[in-house]
Amino acid sequence: MAILTVAISPAVAIMTFIYLSKRIELEPLPLIIRMFIIGVIMVFPIMFIQYAFETENVFHSSFMKSFFLAGLLEEFFKWFFLLFVAYRHSDFDHHYDGIIYGVAVSLGFATIENIIYIFQNGIEIAFLRAVFPVSSHALFGIIMGYYMGKAKFRTNRSNLCLAFGLVIPVGLHVIYDYIITVKEMTWMYWITPFMIILWLIGLRKIKIANQHHEKLLKP
Repeated sequence: MAILTVAISPAVAIMTFIYLSKRIELEPLPLIIRMFIIGVIMVFPIMFIQYAFETENVFHSSFMKSFFLAGLLEEFFKWFFLLFVAYRHSDFDHHYDGIIYGVAVSLGFATIENIIYIFQNGIEIAFLRAVFPVSSHALFGIIMGYYMGKAKFRTNRSNLCLAFGLVIPVGLHVIYDYIITVKEMTWMYWITPFMIILWLIGLRKIKIANQHHEKLLKP
């Protein structure tokens, strides 16, 4: 029970922060919960695909593994369900909502992944898992959701924003996974500044998305 609590806590904390950071009316919970559950369910087919490719040794280079099995595979399915479930929903009615739903689907995925890793490797890795993998998934979700929101509420170049919502998180995820995979003993020195930059970008996107609401409220 303690392991389960520790594994879930980072996602709850981050989701609460993102939810309460919205400066206009708070989002209804049913669609947030649905996106979170979709993220949870996604883990199992994705892990099966990753296991199959790893077993067959399809990709020989670390970069190709980071690109196809981590960045592209995981972020594409998040983007796909965000687009076809949340994006078209009537509750998605403000720019910031994209961030909420993007983080929800990402944290659903990250939570189950975190539970599996902590049960396999022990509670000792919980802090590092919270600071790096769980947080990174949430930050990729912020960026993805930001561009989804921008696509929905601008009159031109919406398709370009939708493309950015996929391409940028994929690129960032590939960099993250490549650092973790390749740098071995020195990965901490590389990933820490990367995560700081990622947090700064994420907080900036939150601020800009909220400013969209402020403009709507002006007479």
